[in-house]
Amino acid sequence: MASQGSIQNKVAPLTIPGWVKQLPLLMMGGGGLLALVGAFVDTKQFGYSYLVAFMVFLSLSLGSLFLLMMHHLFDANWSVPIRRFVEHLACLFPVLAILFLPIAILAKTIYPWMTLDPALDHSLHVKKVLFNQVSFYVVAAALFGIWTFYARGFRKASLEQDKTGAASCTQTMRRYAASGVFVFALSLTLAVIFWMKSLEHQWFSTMYGVYYFASSVWLALATTYVIALVLKRTGPLEHVVGNRQFHDIGVLFLTFTVFYAYITFSQYFLIWNAAIPEETFWYVKRERGSWWGIGMLILFGHFVVPFLLLLRIDFKLNAAVMIPLCVWAWMMHFCDMSFNIMPVLHPEGFKLNWIDVACMAFFAGVLSKVFLKDLNSHPVYPQRDPRIAETMGVYVEPAGSHSK
Repeated sequence: MASQGSIQNKVAPLTIPGWVKQLPLLMMGGGGLLALVGAFVDTKQFGYSYLVAFMVFLSLSLGSLFLLMMHHLFDANWSVPIRRFVEHLACLFPVLAILFLPIAILAKTIYPWMTLDPALDHSLHVKKVLFNQVSFYVVAAALFGIWTFYARGFRKASLEQDKTGAASCTQTMRRYAASGVFVFALSLTLAVIFWMKSLEHQWFSTMYGVYYFASSVWLALATTYVIALVLKRTGPLEHVVGNRQFHDIGVLFLTFTVFYAYITFSQYFLIWNAAIPEETFWYVKRERGSWWGIGMLILFGHFVVPFLLLLRIDFKLNAAVMIPLCVWAWMMHFCDMSFNIMPVLHPEGFKLNWIDVACMAFFAGVLSKVFLKDLNSHPVYPQRDPRIAETMGVYVEPAGSHSK
């Protein structure tokens, strides 16, 4: 018979190979230097490349925050072992707030509506309550404040429970989730409207927030699978993560593959069916030149390929299939964000610029450095969560009971 204390004794130390420790620094330094050069060589290209990278990595933290909320709302036990590193992914918002500064500084270069006179543009005039410079900066500050409040709140209560084992910590996290899920929906929608949709302020879509939400959770699930597998094989999660965790992450990965496809098709179909110029021009622009090819790549790469692979149960547990698929998910999400943003700058077709690569490397370096620091500073999984023993299939004798 095992006790809660014996479970904690199985925690293996987190050992990070030297080359892994150096890789974030290399990406941060090399990518940052190249991106800085790009900012002077071609400021406009830098602004859009930086925005693509920002929206890609913002997806990861937003998707992780949603996974945390779902864990507590549904009182799940299967996701307890992976919860701690998901908390770290969600807690990247303060860093993302700092990384948002170049976008804030270059806003007039990136967003055409910033330099237009609302009196001369009817579509901007009717949306000027939303699309004005004061709202842009105030909303941005509020969004990062809200996301940081919830993400830090979850992790603070989680770490406190490691020390005390108090059930009140679980109750606190459930209260955060109960209120946060509604705030999350509104805040994510505002973020994607201000930072992506407003690039073409004339466009209308009531499904755009859900579209970005679906792709964000999709990316977070792919990343979660890889991190869980690495931590299991290197030791820290060896005794607590098993086939059930990988299977359930895979099931959710499949679910959001289908959900993303459904939302994407619904948005396209409704706009095509209505045939309103204020809506159709967005797709017309993305059917020109090589953007048509990118659209087809997203159709098959973001939906058909992962859908067919994830249908098989054994594939969900096969690292040889899942690791390439998760890497592929990052590539598809980059293409998706580029498909949404870059036609404003390059309407003639897709162009992979060296500044795109530099910005992605810079973001990856900075955020992975912070994530690894957090991962190494705290227990890798919740030590005294009430559901951890159940997750591991260990029976813990209730306090005060007597065994014969």
